[in-house]
Amino acid sequence: MFALVDCNNFYASCERLFRPDLIGVPIVVLSNNDGCIIARSAEAKALGIKMGAPFHQCRADLELAGVRWFSSNYALYGDLSSRVMTVLEGKSPRLEVYSIDEAFLDFTGFERHFDLMAYGQDVRESVYRWTGIRVGVGIAPTKTLAKLANHLAKRSESGVAVLDSPERIQEALDKLEVSGVWGVGRKLSEKLRVEGIYTALQLSQADTAWLKKRFSVVLEKTARELRGLSCLSLEEDIPARQQIISSRSFGQRVTDLRELQAAISHHVVRAGEKLRQDGLKAGGLQVFIRTGRFNPNEAQYSGSVNHRFVEPTSDSLEIARTANRLLIHIWKPGYRYAKAGVMLVDLDHHKIHQGDLFNDPSKAGNPQLMTTLDQLNQRFPGGVCLGRSAVRKADKSMEAWRMSRNYLSPAYTTNWNELPVVR
Repeated sequence: MFALVDCNNFYASCERLFRPDLIGVPIVVLSNNDGCIIARSAEAKALGIKMGAPFHQCRADLELAGVRWFSSNYALYGDLSSRVMTVLEGKSPRLEVYSIDEAFLDFTGFERHFDLMAYGQDVRESVYRWTGIRVGVGIAPTKTLAKLANHLAKRSESGVAVLDSPERIQEALDKLEVSGVWGVGRKLSEKLRVEGIYTALQLSQADTAWLKKRFSVVLEKTARELRGLSCLSLEEDIPARQQIISSRSFGQRVTDLRELQAAISHHVVRAGEKLRQDGLKAGGLQVFIRTGRFNPNEAQYSGSVNHRFVEPTSDSLEIARTANRLLIHIWKPGYRYAKAGVMLVDLDHHKIHQGDLFNDPSKAGNPQLMTTLDQLNQRFPGGVCLGRSAVRKADKSMEAWRMSRNYLSPAYTTNWNELPVVR
């Protein structure tokens, strides 16, 4: 047995958690640079507000409808997600964190000792008691069916759904369009309809050998999962990173090379932190810049360049020097740049890599310096400290490339200076 626990309207719920005055008020959360709507409360969904709607196009309508909007507060969402997962760890011996607001739990054998519906309620109540976040709980014999059960749970008053018998499973599958099956997207569902498969039940009854030959082994496993045969195990260990990307669209267009260099240095610091947190070194680097793609009246340009290090490195200073040198090769004056970033590739564990016979070990970087750099940037998140290319809030010339978050709520749980005040 598996359980899928999914937080209800997670981003919007996080914003409302410390604002009781927003209970019952429609809420939307905006993407980077306050560009478009990426999350909605139940009240906002009821108003017909669409996911992905550009904020500048619908702002007037949102205001008329009494909708409150917020910039993405990733520090708040990440911390509350961690708290939810901590509670869930106490409810099952094995846990797979599937996304920031979803987790699979191993309930193998639980049906012999617990009433699954009651246990699901206990999970739901425990998460709410300790975090204030409402969740839905779907329980079923496979991960794919648990996804379906969670979908049913979200629509039920209890917030819990259990698919533990062939009759319940068949009834649920018969009511679900094939496009709603986990892992079956729009294009694949169109191909399945051509073959006469319209519902999840029909997919579960299809010949698995034919599905494998006609489509893929992945769809074959999906069909078996819908039959109640578990083919997907919990992934408790996070897969090793293949690459690390740090990039973001600018708050406003950038034309100056110096501002682009500041943005690239910022992304190097962030990527370097992730690299060292995972105990990795990078064997290669890509730097990329591009103009806006959605304004036909502006000249378009996109440039990228790759570099391979002689020795894999996790030294942000070395990466930054290389990145800014590469940037000069692809930067062209006269363009209004909308995005820049870096990508670290060929990642290996810092203790396991093939050395170079002629490389000087004394130039392998300074781990102590990098530790200090990370500590400084964690302590002073308002600015990025990186040698001569330091970026500080006081330097207004560097603010053009920073992300716009004009409706950012406080970091209620991660910043002492922004703790909620009780009056």
